[in-house]
Amino acid sequence: MHLKTINLKFTIKSYFIAFIACITLSQVNAQVSEKDSTLTITDKDNISRTTVKKVDSVKPFTRRKADGIAAVIGDYLILDSDITKMREDAQTQGISSGEISDCQLAGRLMENKLYAHQALQDTTIVVSDAEITGMTDQQISRMVSQIGSMEKLLDFYRKEDEQALRDELFKINKERRLASEMQDKIIEKVEITPEEVREFFNEIPEDERPKFGDEVEIAQLVIKPEVPKEEEDKVVERLKEMRADILDGASFATKAVLYSEDATSSRGGQMTITREDPLDKDFKQVAFSLRAGEVSKPFKSEFGYHIIQLDKVRGQKLDIRHIIIIPKVTEKTVQEAKEKIEGIREEIVNGEITFDAAARKYSDEKETRGDGGQLINPKSGDTRFELTDVDPLIYEKVSNLKKDEVSLVLMDQNRTGQKFFKIITLTEKFPEHIADYAKDYTKIKELALREKQFEAIEEWQNEKISETYIKINGDYKNCEFNSNWQKN
Repeated sequence: MHLKTINLKFTIKSYFIAFIACITLSQVNAQVSEKDSTLTITDKDNISRTTVKKVDSVKPFTRRKADGIAAVIGDYLILDSDITKMREDAQTQGISSGEISDCQLAGRLMENKLYAHQALQDTTIVVSDAEITGMTDQQISRMVSQIGSMEKLLDFYRKEDEQALRDELFKINKERRLASEMQDKIIEKVEITPEEVREFFNEIPEDERPKFGDEVEIAQLVIKPEVPKEEEDKVVERLKEMRADILDGASFATKAVLYSEDATSSRGGQMTITREDPLDKDFKQVAFSLRAGEVSKPFKSEFGYHIIQLDKVRGQKLDIRHIIIIPKVTEKTVQEAKEKIEGIREEIVNGEITFDAAARKYSDEKETRGDGGQLINPKSGDTRFELTDVDPLIYEKVSNLKKDEVSLVLMDQNRTGQKFFKIITLTEKFPEHIADYAKDYTKIKELALREKQFEAIEEWQNEKISETYIKINGDYKNCEFNSNWQKN
């Protein structure tokens, strides 16, 4: 495997990669790190080389038009204002104008437009308006929660009304989803062999090998307040009544709006899911067992009790609606749970039982209980976490823990707001180090796979650029791009 632009790949700042992969308004929830680090494999939006060469061939320029057309890619326009918005977003996140050129911003936008344009031509890629509407609803709800009110949000984005904001977010989200689906299709069959991983690593000069930050292995023990049986029975009966009404012709969506206790209620419980989504195992099992139009019986997940209706099957995706009702705990059971975990912690600290054995015996978290509470990093699939990747709330509690030391009792809550208690320990600590083939094989394999995915995308880009209508205007003609956007 030919290794290209090593320096760019291993020394580029992580906040630049995180920023350049996003588009304007959809960045509101991005979390940006301001220190140099090695490349961290994150989401599929990051499967892109730096769009231009490391040193641009043009000096920063001032546009003469208030809002001209910077480029046309197939069915899509890129306006000067689009690039201005990206630059403004970068600056609000602490990235100076000297760190990103307009050529780089324009290049990334052109890549996204090319993906989206080609996705529209591909009949195997389907992105429904209902899916994007649901995504936009969630996004706006999250932003309103963060900023305080819809009025503040509209003022922040300089929008006259909520519909104008929704329309723009819908457009951005649909384009991003199309681009994402296209990228998925390009790389879905790319695989890497152990020999290719070794060759990739050996081709990296020793003084350019990536440095991996401080890492830890974390285990946790969770105790949840008990829900009184009469409360659970009451919830199940309510769901049975709703299901009977729905089978008699009542609207599932209306029931969801009125009674469901999660963020999907505002859109009638609508969700689009795949088997790969990080959802509760029981929830997915029930959803994928249904036939179109069928309504499940009430069932329990880690979040509460549900009923599900399957609306439509679209390849590997399901369009579903669901209603969740969460049984209520009492102050008494909350206090009992706290006292129980405090007692367990005391046993561990006094050496009466190991953390591993205590988690296997007592923990209410079934996903980790069988492994002694050991957490799995969802990014890498192994047990190591870089400290910078750990949830900020957990980081504050574990960063100063010694190996095998047990944290104080922490109160946390799941996505539906249910409170629980946990204790955490570090089962292993790994100091910052230069990549080692044997010790860091999983991470090196990820980097090697990403390199191969880069190559597949580059090949696809060159092919599609040659057959797509592209027009680049003004000063952007002077940019020196890696891809042949100028069709020279």
